Amino acid sequence: MRWFVAKIVYQIICGSGNHMPQFDEQLRLISAETKQEAAQKAREIGQQEQYAFRNQKQELVEWKFINVPELFTLDQLSDGMELYSRIEEPSDANAYVAWLQMKSAQLQESRFIEINN
Repeated sequence: MRWFVAKIVYQIICGSGNHMPQFDEQLRLISAETKQEAAQKAREIGQQEQYAFRNQKQELVEWKFINVPELFTLDQLSDGMELYSRIEEPSDANAYVAWLQMKSAQLQESRFIEINN
């Protein structure tokens, strides 16, 4: 068996969909013999894990499977290896950096809580 990283993309639709478009891009580890088998498994996961629920306003919220646009072969697994890379081009670099710093601080805070509990 070989290892692959598949990007599975869902569109998040709330109510009638009159909102800023949202997409959930998930990176999934897939074990398969071939790239074709890995792509098929990733598509099956995407289809099986679509779901919907009602929010507090009783609006339907859906995670609608779009497709698997990217699939990468991992020839070997090693500590610190790069699994995925994407270039981000935000309209406001300072806001983007501030958001990254906030997310990092939250991650560090949750790690601190785990260690002390």
